[in-house]
Amino acid sequence: MIEFDGIHPALSEALTEKGYTSLTPVQEAVLDPAVAGADLLVSAQTGSGKTVAFGLAMAADLLGEDRRFSHAALPAALIVAPTRELALQVRRELEWLYTPAGAVIASCVGGMDARSERRVLERGAHIVVGTPGRLCDHIRRGALDISALKVAVLDEADEMLDLGFREDLEFILQSAATDRRTLLFSATVRPEIAQLAKSYQRDAKRISTAAEREQHLDIEYRAFAVDPGDRENAIVNVLRFYESSRALVFCGTRATVNHLTARFVNRGFPVVALSGELSQQERSHALQAMRDGRARVCIATDVAARGIDLPGLDLVIHADLPTNKETLLHRSGRTGRAGNKGTSALIVPVNARKKAERLLGWANIAAIWGAAPSAEEVLARDAERMIADPALHAPVEESETEALAALMALPPRALAAGFYRLWAAGRSAPEDLRPAGDGAKRERSEFGPSFWISLPVGHEQRAEARWLLPMLCRSGDLTRTDIGAIRVGREETAVQISTTAEDRFFGAIGAAGTLEDGIPVTRMAKAPEGLPGNPDAAPRPARKPYEGKPRSDEGAPRAYERKEAAPRATTWSPAPATGPSDTGEAPRKPRHKAAARAEGPAGPHAAKSGWAKPKPKPDTASKGPAKPGAKYGTRSDRPDSGAKPWKPKGS
Repeated sequence: MIEFDGIHPALSEALTEKGYTSLTPVQEAVLDPAVAGADLLVSAQTGSGKTVAFGLAMAADLLGEDRRFSHAALPAALIVAPTRELALQVRRELEWLYTPAGAVIASCVGGMDARSERRVLERGAHIVVGTPGRLCDHIRRGALDISALKVAVLDEADEMLDLGFREDLEFILQSAATDRRTLLFSATVRPEIAQLAKSYQRDAKRISTAAEREQHLDIEYRAFAVDPGDRENAIVNVLRFYESSRALVFCGTRATVNHLTARFVNRGFPVVALSGELSQQERSHALQAMRDGRARVCIATDVAARGIDLPGLDLVIHADLPTNKETLLHRSGRTGRAGNKGTSALIVPVNARKKAERLLGWANIAAIWGAAPSAEEVLARDAERMIADPALHAPVEESETEALAALMALPPRALAAGFYRLWAAGRSAPEDLRPAGDGAKRERSEFGPSFWISLPVGHEQRAEARWLLPMLCRSGDLTRTDIGAIRVGREETAVQISTTAEDRFFGAIGAAGTLEDGIPVTRMAKAPEGLPGNPDAAPRPARKPYEGKPRSDEGAPRAYERKEAAPRATTWSPAPATGPSDTGEAPRKPRHKAAARAEGPAGPHAAKSGWAKPKPKPDTASKGPAKPGAKYGTRSDRPDSGAKPWKPKGS
């Protein structure tokens, strides 16, 4: 048995049985005598062995000098994880690590039977692993007592804060024993993590492994530039090119997960989905199908796949680009674990290349750029794998002699063809991909050799290119790249189709030569005039020169000359008094406009404007109190109105 320095003998025995020959950098760092018994703030790459690291770090606090645990009473260790999958994974890791020490481990996660968990807690457990919400529920109900806790571990603390578990974490840590040891593990130490550590840790020792600051050497990053319309086809070809035993495809939304799952099931891939809308039982079944080999492709969202560990996972595909470098590293960290090699493939639409380059630069990752595997490259890779298949090189057994004699009677070519067909039967056919280019809009002149067809529908039948295009693709077995210009006329439509799709198109429409709804197709002798592909088309006439009036800047006189207005006075001054006029009127005195408004119009202006002084309002005080509910000025209030006095209804 290999002896590991500084490790409890019971745990050293478990490591040897598991096949460990050495420890990872983060595992060695937490066992350093300089940090023994201290609170730790640890940041290390995903897949670096953090679960075993904190399992080893807390052994001295839990066991001391004892070889095995005594009777389980109150929990001595609590591990908090952000998701159910990660919590159950942590429990599995700790079970084999602490089995020689006789530890009782309980789990408290959402989606499981809470009554069964309470019964397990009542019987006693040395170590409890759970998610924040369920742990808070058990603490509030009195089913979980952590007053005697010796060690508290927060795993993936950055993700728990992103998911909004800050209040739950604070409640758990405040309910735990004050003299506990707190170990905080996080992929990155952001300011929020540092603040949490400052609040609930005492003089924490900071551990940052060298692997955190450099690119993961066990992961090869590939960036495939694809046409935006070929994203799904590129994923198919990448899966077929690498032929991974287990692959994980990350999507940005649940809707994309459901769409890709349906698409890949139809293509014959053994695929499962993993998203937040699934129940715990469905998620467990999906992961188990990946572990036992019934499924080879898992399509998941970021939150659903947080912390899951699938053995033998050697391919990660980013169907949607990650939103930040932390998400990129977390996704990619699902592969290349425990010394194994892995590939992280980014599907990058050409119009998002700059975004992908910035993302890789922020993460200090040097990716290999190139085009997605073509159909020819996939088939060539299939031939290599077929020739290298161990079944072709294994020695012949005696029990196979009779069957081999019957096969050898067949012609060699037929025998080889039959073997190839059987070998390729369970594999999906690769897809033809369009050249990615540089993302620039394709000009019509670049369409290439083509022919034209005529459809007897036009504006009179309300025909539009937006519904003709998908109809042609469905009925004629075409793709968007096979169709060029669509010219809709009054009662006829001309469509340009690539020559490379000629046989496929006419084979799809059959001898009847009709599309959907019985629309007949007629091949045109030449392209319509004025469109690309017609060498006899007359050139567009040149635009006539402008024959209107010459512009003023060309020396012609303006149509009118603007007169310069006299400068306005900047300050007001009263007009001087005038002498006697010819009409015999008295001289007018100067006055301010405000005074004129107060006095009202006078002289001839009064007659023109119809202005008159308002009549004074009657004195309401002399009329006595107003009638109940009456308003001043109404008809019933006037003495001469003759109206009946107001009375309330029912009186």
